[in-house]
Parts: sequence; structure tokens; C-alpha cells
Amino acid sequence: MSSKVAIICITKNGINISKRIKEKIPSASIYAQSKHKDSSDGIIWFEKNTKNMIEEVFKEYDSIICIFSLGAVIRLISNLLVDKKTDPAVIVIDDKANFVISALSGHLGGANALSKSIAHILNSTAVITTAADVNETIAVDLLGKNFEWRIENFENVTKVSAHMVNEEKIGVYQDTGETKWWDKELPKNVTIIQNIDELKSDNFKAGLIISDKIITDPLVIRKSVIYRPKSLVVGLGFHWDTAEKDLEDGIMKVLTENGLSFLSIRNLSTISRGKSSTSLGSFSDKHGIPLDFFDKEKLNKVMVPNPSDVVKKYEGTSSVSEASSILSSGGELIVTKQKFPPNLTVAICRINYTKEGK
Repeated sequence: MSSKVAIICITKNGINISKRIKEKIPSASIYAQSKHKDSSDGIIWFEKNTKNMIEEVFKEYDSIICIFSLGAVIRLISNLLVDKKTDPAVIVIDDKANFVISALSGHLGGANALSKSIAHILNSTAVITTAADVNETIAVDLLGKNFEWRIENFENVTKVSAHMVNEEKIGVYQDTGETKWWDKELPKNVTIIQNIDELKSDNFKAGLIISDKIITDPLVIRKSVIYRPKSLVVGLGFHWDTAEKDLEDGIMKVLTENGLSFLSIRNLSTISRGKSSTSLGSFSDKHGIPLDFFDKEKLNKVMVPNPSDVVKKYEGTSSVSEASSILSSGGELIVTKQKFPPNLTVAICRINYTKEGK
């Protein structure tokens, strides 16, 4: 469920409905017209017109619940829309709470899921109109979202979604990432394939590719949506004064040379020195990539292909980049230590999803 939820109501019935919702979603903020003001706690009373109120919350909240007519909501939000990746979820509830309508950002914004939850709270009927949901097929724009997969080429989502809901043949190629992305029988038009080149065939109208490898074939790229699972752990060995640009350049060079996607980095790993490097922290914040630290004693117990006596002398362990990536990922070392003298080494592991049972 979205983290920031606003409820806007303009009638007494609407206020009562909003209170019922807030009982189950305590973090929700209720906005109600001040002309209905009473002694109720936890309500933000507004005097401005509803149009201005909508404009304000549209920028600040992840989900907006409007308890008034759908037509009015459409008129009020029409000039605020940007795109499906950034617009908040908008849900409309009638004044008797008969229907809970997912009106905007049903998939990526979470309006469909929130509508179902609220309908359950109010004992109402959820109204969902997105084609993938009503046809009970794969929602292309949501696949892997619960695993934090990233879509690399979002521009292909609409056309591939159309092929999906029209039950045209689609191939799915996966070489890494969580395997439990669909919890029921696959739609009859969807086929799991073992070779990515099969997607070139005219037999397949479109493809879903789940991989951390860079895809280069233009035909495959053109007809597919590419998902980037968080399957890679990048281990780093570096000096305290290694610059952020050196870190970024080294990581990007290793990824590029080995045909791996930056979007598939789950986290960075390195040795714990008691205080984090400023450049590493800045790189982590800039790209939203978590950090994983290990004590030298743990690192020194890991068997690696390229131990170093020099590293052992200065760090108390014979490996940092390889050992930390192995420990953090629990998987396979796919890129051994790459040196960037004088102050950086980079190694990459891939998470073993079969081993983890995911």
C-alpha cells in the first residue's frame, strides 16, 4: 500500500466514510471542507476550493482518495497528469460507498491494489478496468515489481501489454532473478523459452526478458520488455581517499566490458573500517544502491581466486572485493578482481536464486 495517502471529502457522508478508512489506514490524512467542521480529531479542514486542494495534494501524496463523483475528479485532475510512472494513484468513492473506483495509476501507482483493500474495508465493490486485471493475465508494467525489478525500456510496455491482453503469442526468457514471479498457471499465450534468439521468430509477437546481461540484438530489443532483477553484488576494494568518479568509472568499465547491466546491481560490498568513505557514501546515495560491510576477520575466511599479500598487510585480509561480494551475495563470482591502480579493485558476484529458493 502506498506510504502517503490523502482522503478528500466534501460532504458529511464523505467525512464518515473517510473516518472508516482511516481506522484501517491510520497514516492517511483526511481533508474536508471547513463548512462541515465539527469536533472530530485528525481532520484537516480546508477553506480553499476543491480544485486548489487537489492540486496541492497531487504533488505531495502517493495516493489520493476522492469521495465525490468520478466526473468531478476527472475535471479536477486532467491538467495535472504527467505520466503513469510519476502520477499518484487516484481512487474515487461515491457518497454512499457503494463503489471504489481505481481511476488513475492502477498498476504502477498501486490504485488497483488500494481500491481492493478499501473496498474490503467498506464492504463495497471495487471497480477495476485495466485490461490485464479483468482478463487475469500478466500485467507487463508490474512484473517483478514486488522484487524491485527495473524495466529498462519502458517505451515498449504499452505495445507488449497490448499483445498480452489480445492473447498473442509471447515468449519469456529468463537467465537470472527470482523465479516465482507468477503464482498460477501461465496464460495460454505465454511460453517459457530457453534461448533468447527464439524471440526473433515470427511465432512470437513480443517477448519478456528477465536478465542482468546487456541485450544487443536490435530485433529482440524492439519487440521485448527488458526487466533487470537485482541479481548482482559489486565488491570494492579501495583507498580511503579514492574519488567518487574513480569508483563510478571503475564500476561502469567492469560492467560494460562484461556485458552486465548497472540496473541489476543489488548492492555494493566492501570492508568495514569503522567509518564509511565519503566518496562511497555519495555514490551510494546518488544511485540509491545499498552498502554492505564486512569485518576483516570474516573476509579473511573466504576462499578467493586472487588473494593478495599486499592487501593482507594493509587491510588484515587477503581479499576485499572478491571476498565481500561472495559473502554479500551468497552466490557465484562471475567477474574476478579487476585492478584499477593505484586505488581500486572491482569484483562481481551473481546471486544464486535456486540456492535461495526464490
